[in-house]
Amino acid sequence: MKFLIAGFGSIGRRHFRNLLSLGEKDILFYRTHNSTLENDELENFPVETDLDAAFEHRPDAIIIANPSAYHLDVAIPAARYGCHIFMEKPISHSMQRIDEFSQIVQTKGIRVLIGFQFRYHPNLIKIKELLADQKIGRVLSFRSHWGEYLPAWHPWEDYRSSYAARKDLGGGVLLTLCHNFDYIRWLLGETQVHSSLLGYNSGLEIEVEDTADVSLICDQEIFGSLHLNFTQQPGKHRLELIGSEGSIFWDYYKNQVDLTKFDSIGEVNVETYFAPDGFDRNDLFVQEMKHFIDVIDGKAEPICSLDDGIKALELSVQAKVKGAR
Repeated sequence: MKFLIAGFGSIGRRHFRNLLSLGEKDILFYRTHNSTLENDELENFPVETDLDAAFEHRPDAIIIANPSAYHLDVAIPAARYGCHIFMEKPISHSMQRIDEFSQIVQTKGIRVLIGFQFRYHPNLIKIKELLADQKIGRVLSFRSHWGEYLPAWHPWEDYRSSYAARKDLGGGVLLTLCHNFDYIRWLLGETQVHSSLLGYNSGLEIEVEDTADVSLICDQEIFGSLHLNFTQQPGKHRLELIGSEGSIFWDYYKNQVDLTKFDSIGEVNVETYFAPDGFDRNDLFVQEMKHFIDVIDGKAEPICSLDDGIKALELSVQAKVKGAR
């Protein structure tokens, strides 16, 4: 199987290394050479700066890891060519050309997997099981919070020039940290944005929103809130689900899920679930890439489909529009 990787930023490099670890060696790159990473690792691999020239290598699949504003510039011709597609989230920075891309994918029978790696997180998989077993009864409300300090993400580059900080590349906290929109919908069903507030006053000298507070409504009138920011030190990523018979609390940094319930005599009972020993963040990306290979081979259906990616993008865009000043 031949893989084409479009983009060699941090996530492109991660997917490249993970493909190598999985025994995949037939890899080439489409690059614009705007990445701030060193190129030493690519010395023995073909690199093209023209997309048509890259397709002449006859790749079976493409990993789209360039800035989100340019995703469809690569994905649409890749689908026309016949490549199966792994696309990093979000699938774009707007809803423009989404219908065109979706139509080509459907017509050509292209297999697409969207890169929401939290769907592979053992803690969130456990939460999905607990909800399916109605361990907290009927879910009534939720709170999701993710804050990380943007300048610390990529120490090797000026964060102000990174994709997350630039409007023209599809940055901003709503698009960059859109994972929460996806896993909230995955856990709680179809979701819509009720209202949104956006902040631009962090002092980070960036041209996109650095803070967002979003009110959401999920299936069965489950109300909740989502907070995202680029400023928090130390980082925090948590999810709380409140039900009619208990609650679930997830702390990403502790790799821990707490299930809290009252027993028949009113005593508090807490069950704690941890990620497996030795669990590492990169395990999510490895499992994701293993799954993509299975999807290409027809051994599995995408855990996160193109439709899922479109729904997450719609929520991000709705929140941005509703929060616009």
